[in-house]
Order: sequence, then C-alpha cells, then structure tokens
Amino acid sequence: MKPATSNRDRAFFPMLLSLAGRKCVVVGAGKIATARIEGLLACGASVTVVSPRAAPAIQRLAREKALVWRRRAFRARDLDGAFLAVAATNSRNANSAVFRACKPRGVLCNSVDDPEHCDFIYPAVVRRGPLQIAISTGGRSPALAARLRRELERQFGPEWAARVEELGRLRKGLLERPMPAVARRRHLKQMVTAQALHNSLLGARKPARNKTRRST
Repeated sequence: MKPATSNRDRAFFPMLLSLAGRKCVVVGAGKIATARIEGLLACGASVTVVSPRAAPAIQRLAREKALVWRRRAFRARDLDGAFLAVAATNSRNANSAVFRACKPRGVLCNSVDDPEHCDFIYPAVVRRGPLQIAISTGGRSPALAARLRRELERQFGPEWAARVEELGRLRKGLLERPMPAVARRRHLKQMVTAQALHNSLLGARKPARNKTRRST
C-alpha cells in the first residue's frame, strides 16, 4: 500500500483511548466546544478550557470545579503536560495556531471542521451503554456520518445496553470456570449467535401485558 501523498489523503487509524486523569486542553468555549468538553469529562479527562468568554454550560462546570477555565487568549504554554487538545474557536487562523503549537510538544490535536489540521477526528457515535459504534468519513462528509448514525440508532435500540452488560457478566463467569479453552470459545460464540441475540433482544423489547380490563 502506498503512503498518503497529502494531508487530505491520510487514513485515520481507528482506536478507543482511555483519557482518565489525562490533561486535555480545549481552546474555545462556544457551542461546539461545549459538546467536546462534555464528552471529555464523561471519559474522566482532566479538562482545561482556554477562552476569554464561555458558554453558560462551561461557566457552570468551572464553578463546580469540573474543569479549569483560563479566562484569556490561548498561549502555547497552556499545552504543557497535555495529552490532547481541541481547537474549537470560531477562527480558522486561531485553530491553526493551536495545531502548530501542539506539534513540537507531541500533543494530539483536533481542529474543528479542518481535517487537514487534525491528528485525530471525532466520529459520529452510537452509544448503547458499553457498546459504541463509531462512523467516520475521514472528514469528507460529516452529514453522511450523521445520517448513518441515525440509521444505526434505529437498528441498535436502547435495549442493547442491557444485553451487552449481560454478555459481559456471562463472559466473566465463563472465564472464571475451569474448562478447556476450546469449550470456552464455543460457549462465547454461542452467546452471540444471531438466534441468541434475537431471543434476548425480543424479550427486552416485549411490552408489559396490560391487565386492565376494558369496560363494556
């Protein structure tokens, strides 16, 4: 396979990162930044926001000490000790400056709506408890990624969250039981056959029977 010849030709490597306790810097504090910040906090990141002004939700999180808000313009040293950064201002030049400052420090950077200045990108994600399905077009068509996400949300309803948790408990029990590895693999595969999943999800979707008698 030939290497990419330009930033636009790059292929992004899909992975799920643990951000627990890691410093993540968000430059900008508007609507888009708010969504990014909430996602980082949900993953246990230590978030620092740099912006002269901030949306009400970010101000509230700062008051609650859920994040650190540096109420001023971005400085390169804000990135010291950071694992990743998100440039989410309304200025393409300002976002590019954040990206350039990240490079010599080895900090991964996402510049919103500018794939050529990104070390990583945000996929459209379907979340059902521990189940996550990520969709990306490599920045070519976020609208298509959003449409596919909506279709997958219909296909994988809320009941999948409980099913995945149940599978985790069953797997843990099997791993704790002494048995040949071949038999264990067979049991694990049987738990996720189409029929097994169908039966389990059908039970989760079945509405409770209404026992109230209609008046005549």
